[in-house]
This record gives sequence, C-alpha cells and structure tokens, in this order.
Amino acid sequence: MKKSSSKKSHQKRTSKYAYVIIGLLVVAVLAWYCAQLPSKRVSPITPQQSEALNIPFVKQGELTFISAAASDTLARINIEVADDFESRRRGLMFRSSIPENGGMLFLMELEEMQSFWMQNTHISLDILYVNANMKIIDIHANTKILSEQSYFSSAPALYVVEVNAGFSYRNNINVGDKISFVID
Repeated sequence: MKKSSSKKSHQKRTSKYAYVIIGLLVVAVLAWYCAQLPSKRVSPITPQQSEALNIPFVKQGELTFISAAASDTLARINIEVADDFESRRRGLMFRSSIPENGGMLFLMELEEMQSFWMQNTHISLDILYVNANMKIIDIHANTKILSEQSYFSSAPALYVVEVNAGFSYRNNINVGDKISFVID
C-alpha cells in the first residue's frame, strides 16, 4: 500500500511541476511577444538635433474651436502642422514659447489610440485629442513640462491639438466641442 500512495504523491508532484513549467513557458512567450510589438513612444531628440529653445512659430493654417451646444465659434488659433513622422516626433519640443493664439495640429496617419508626452517640452500645454468626426474626445490640461508622463486618448483619435496651458479653460473649450481647420 505504501508504494501506491507514494506513487500517487509522486505523480501529483510531477503534474504540479508540469503546470509550473507550462506556466513559465507561457509567461516567457508572452514577454517575448510584447517585446516584439512596436513601441508608440518615440525617442526624444537631443538638444544637438535642434536649435534649442529658439524655434520660431510658423503659421501654416488656422483652426477654429466650435461649441457643440450652440455651434458658435469659441476661439480661433494660428497653427503649425505636424503631418509627417519627423514633425510629429519633434512637435513643440525645444521651444521657449508659442503665441497665445497659436498651437500645433498633428495629423495622424490612422484614427487610433494616441499617446503624447512632454519630454524636452519647455511649455506647459493643453493636449486635445480629436476623432475623425472633428469632435474633441479628451483634453489634458496644464501638462507637466519636461516629463515622460504619457497623456493617453480615451478613444481613437485622428487629430491632436496642442495649445498653451489653460487655453481650453479660458475659451470654454470642452470635450464634445468640435474643431475645423484650414491649412495654407
């Protein structure tokens, strides 16, 4: 009798070890898979790659914020446009200021979840995520300068607008409002 109970005990231990080994293999495969996914976070550019803090604002168009409730114009700004990989990567980094009535419009390639950070950004900003219907879906107000904190969209966005911190509040711009823009 002792042999059969000892044999069962050995089988239980062996099956527990098998489950542990299978679990570890699953975790290792998942870790490898996640490491292979492309990262959305773009490496910051160094000050040597930029005319640090002396990048002039260049008007490339105009953007209008429109009230969802009354369809009234809430505010108009001059915009720079970030429409390729390099300009989206650089964004407003290494700037000492932008005009009060200025901002940057990011034209993303796909409407998808977006994430921005403030690495090398010396200006506190409001970051507004906008979907393909031109509706503002998120506003991250008063972002922290020179930070690697990520500011995520809560839904897919096709456009991102960056304006000076507090601009959204001062102009009563809210989630649900809309934008329209013209590029020169």
